[in-house]
Amino acid sequence: MPGCGGGGWTRGRNTQTPDVSRHVSGGSGGTVGGANVTGDREPEGAGGVLRLGTRTSPLAMVQARGVAARLRELADVAVEVVGIQTGGDRHQGHLGELGGKGAFMREIDRALLAGEVDIAVHCLKDVPGDVPRPDGLAFAAYVARDDVADLMLFPKAGKVQCLADLASEARVGTSAVRRRAQLGRIRPDLRIEYLRGNVNSRLERLDAGEFDAIVLARAGLTRLGIERPGEALDILPAIGSGVLAVDCRRADSEVVELVRLLDHPETRRCVSAERTMLHGLQGHCNSPIAGHARIERDGRLSLRGMVFTQDGSRFVHSEERSPVEKGEDLGARVAGDLLRKGARDLIGSVPH
Repeated sequence: MPGCGGGGWTRGRNTQTPDVSRHVSGGSGGTVGGANVTGDREPEGAGGVLRLGTRTSPLAMVQARGVAARLRELADVAVEVVGIQTGGDRHQGHLGELGGKGAFMREIDRALLAGEVDIAVHCLKDVPGDVPRPDGLAFAAYVARDDVADLMLFPKAGKVQCLADLASEARVGTSAVRRRAQLGRIRPDLRIEYLRGNVNSRLERLDAGEFDAIVLARAGLTRLGIERPGEALDILPAIGSGVLAVDCRRADSEVVELVRLLDHPETRRCVSAERTMLHGLQGHCNSPIAGHARIERDGRLSLRGMVFTQDGSRFVHSEERSPVEKGEDLGARVAGDLLRKGARDLIGSVPH
């Protein structure tokens, strides 16, 4: 494997940790895929180091460091976080111009396949449903799901503190077509405007008066340690919302075994249902599709799915339940029901 070598893992107490020294990269820093990268390095003198690739945004780095810390805790291994700037991060325009959210993953996928990093962390909601994952890569772990709420935030100096109090024609910033459609359904009188950038820059633009409100994921704010009052919206989340997925090379069996220490079975069951529904609908990067699975009090798995027109004026909805081990069947059933109700026409009405 390119970039491999070195003297094995730095480990301590956990004698059950897989011996994966031949699978990991030696050294640290430098470039990945020809691009400058940033990294959280282990102290000098460490042996083989597991290199964890991620985007360079503040939120992505915080998330990756959390995963790295958990791996160190569970397996007593050395982990270096390697920041990789992606095309989606460099591009300041609409993500649709780059083919959607897959623009956040291509460079990281290439680095993983080339052996320049050993594992990678992605927000699952940013993993496209209409683009096959590269051969040879697998999500070995889905970290326990965080809060899935969409939070509407308002300028600090303003008096408005809830959606109902926003004036007609108020400017609301978001980049998500799913949020745009559902807000259009609830408040068609609002001006929903495209907003991209990292969390802090979006908050700065909100407080500068460019928007009357913006919508952000509460999980992202929590991970960044940002405490700010807002209103949790009654809208359906994105597929994979609140879930971090840990990617690795399928052939690196011992690395896969290590990463599986992070896997949360309940989250995996929910993700299985949601992603199967998404694949069945065959939407594109501009398709307003929402879905959320959860394990109910009776122990059964439930899945809600919705598909909208761009402005939210028309939509279809489905909800089904199944035994928890039948997530893929549940996702296929909900997708089929949505398609019978006209989801294909709604998806086709949205340009991409």
